[in-house]
Amino acid sequence: MNNPSFHIILKKIEERGQWNSNIEFLLVVAGNIVGLGNVWRFPYLCYRNGGGAFLVPYVVVVVTCGIPLFLLEIAMGQYTQQASITCWHKLCPIAEGIGYTGVIMRVYNCMSYVIILAWALLYLCFSFYAKLPWASCGHTWNTENCEDFDALNKYNQTINTNSTSPATEFWERRVLAISGGIEELGSVRWEILLCAIAMWVICYFCIWKGVKSTGKVVYFTATFPYVMLLVLLIRGLTLPGALQGIVYYLKPDLTLLLEPQVWMEAVTQVFFSFSVGGGVLVSLGSYNPYNTNCYRNCFWLCLLNAGTSLVAGFAVFSVLGFMAHEYNVGIAEVAESGPGLAFIAYPQAVAMMPLPQLWAICFFIMIILLGLDSQFFMIEVVIVSVIDLVPTVLRRPGRRELLLLVFSLFCFSISILMITEGGIYVLQVFDYYGINGSSVLFLSGLQCLIMGWIFGAERMCDIIEDMAGVRPSRFFSLCWRYLTPLVCTASLIGSLANYKPLTFNRTYTYPGWVNVLGWMMTLSSGLAVPVLVVYLLCTGKGSLKQVSLSFDGTYTVGQKSI
Repeated sequence: MNNPSFHIILKKIEERGQWNSNIEFLLVVAGNIVGLGNVWRFPYLCYRNGGGAFLVPYVVVVVTCGIPLFLLEIAMGQYTQQASITCWHKLCPIAEGIGYTGVIMRVYNCMSYVIILAWALLYLCFSFYAKLPWASCGHTWNTENCEDFDALNKYNQTINTNSTSPATEFWERRVLAISGGIEELGSVRWEILLCAIAMWVICYFCIWKGVKSTGKVVYFTATFPYVMLLVLLIRGLTLPGALQGIVYYLKPDLTLLLEPQVWMEAVTQVFFSFSVGGGVLVSLGSYNPYNTNCYRNCFWLCLLNAGTSLVAGFAVFSVLGFMAHEYNVGIAEVAESGPGLAFIAYPQAVAMMPLPQLWAICFFIMIILLGLDSQFFMIEVVIVSVIDLVPTVLRRPGRRELLLLVFSLFCFSISILMITEGGIYVLQVFDYYGINGSSVLFLSGLQCLIMGWIFGAERMCDIIEDMAGVRPSRFFSLCWRYLTPLVCTASLIGSLANYKPLTFNRTYTYPGWVNVLGWMMTLSSGLAVPVLVVYLLCTGKGSLKQVSLSFDGTYTVGQKSI
């Protein structure tokens, strides 16, 4: 220990870092969990699955799964001060594969999610044109089926069902230039490529210094989308037909509560919007000081997430109601979810408003900022998880920045496949198989079983009480041991039973080899769990109990070893 070279090495290893304040942590997690799904998925699910009645299964799943898992993952990271892989060294080493599975899923996510941001940036650039290019026909990319709805008598004539809107043709023929299938990748769309490069550069410099830079960036990226959402909400509510859209959004149909699919979609929405099961919350919680009140923070953040989804529905469906009113059609004719809402339906509605450029700019800025935060922290999970595996090597000056650069270049090089004319097909494969809902359900259920039974639900409550100064309700122990694993298992079985081969727009069926590759992507992450179990059992020192629990068989709570 008195060797001078030893002390020089120690000085070169940088500290892991922590959030500067609780506000920083709240903004970071809010930026991560409040994303595109709150705006373009929840409102449509609510409308399609019984309107206000959908809130019943949604709230039930939030209470029995969302909040318990959210608290568990934040507390796991805060207690261990480690990211999603190495946290298991202190909790249950035999379950380390859960961390690897989550990281692999986030790698797939990083590759595909940034493409959506690139599309939004391209649309933002087009929003500065004197006339929005998706507002009318007559462009070189339009077909003879394109119908300029501004030329119709909107109140006396309905749209032709065989026609296509300018917004649809702009999206499919100008932006994507969609090919005939995944076998026809075609050329690279250079505009989207430049936008993707810009997004990666922004992401890199926002997180390259870890918590030092990310904690500052979120003061803008996590708050400004709410300003934009408020502006769009006020504008939407003042449009003619807005009330019709809101009624369709919330009108309850209680009969749909008897449909299992409605409950499964509530489970999927909660798990993805709360960002559980993938290690993100564990990694973000690991930057908390030990005595942070994670119990209180958990409730505020979950309430914020659910509330944002509900409010976003008013902003979206007020505008869709306006569009249906103008076209003299039903809401079902214009309602969309996912990219269809963000890049077809909403831009089409904006083009019909006064000052369309202003509202288009507000909308796409909101989309970009909502997505940027999620992209930040998906990358952060991968980077910090790798650094925590070999801290003596990577926690040195310049090493984090280099690792982030290599990872960004790797993801970007793969994502080029999604920027081609057939890229939308590739992106859908990544979305359908790489970030698979079944994998999230499997990880979440397994995580609860391990922490509830092997590590011990009461022991986890002791730890949270020591950190936060408040003991969690016994309801959380009940959820970790019984309710959450039960919901995850039932939903996983239902998901696998209802599996259907991938299609695009209900018209294009993917070749069989694509589905085989897709399942290989799913298994590439999921197999990490059993592989690590076998490896640790074969190479672990000591008894099965020691390998399963911790490297030294003890846990520290405060000053006590238990």
